[in-house]
Amino acid sequence: MERDNLMHGARAALNQDSDKRAWAEEYLKQKARTENSAMTAEEFETYWKYHKPEIMHSGAAEAMAAYRAQSKA
Repeated sequence: MERDNLMHGARAALNQDSDKRAWAEEYLKQKARTENSAMTAEEFETYWKYHKPEIMHSGAAEAMAAYRAQSKA
């Protein structure tokens, strides 16, 4: 339950700030690209197109934590 609250809070923060959202999207896209390194660029773009909403939703809290860590550095 706590994870769900954290995720939804992070999603709300991303929806309010387009710069944070763009940063988080790029962060999660690069992470997904690393995890799917066997795919060609074309295959990955197709994969990203269809899985982006799910990845952005589930990875919102992680992306916000990475954004804050990067901002502090």
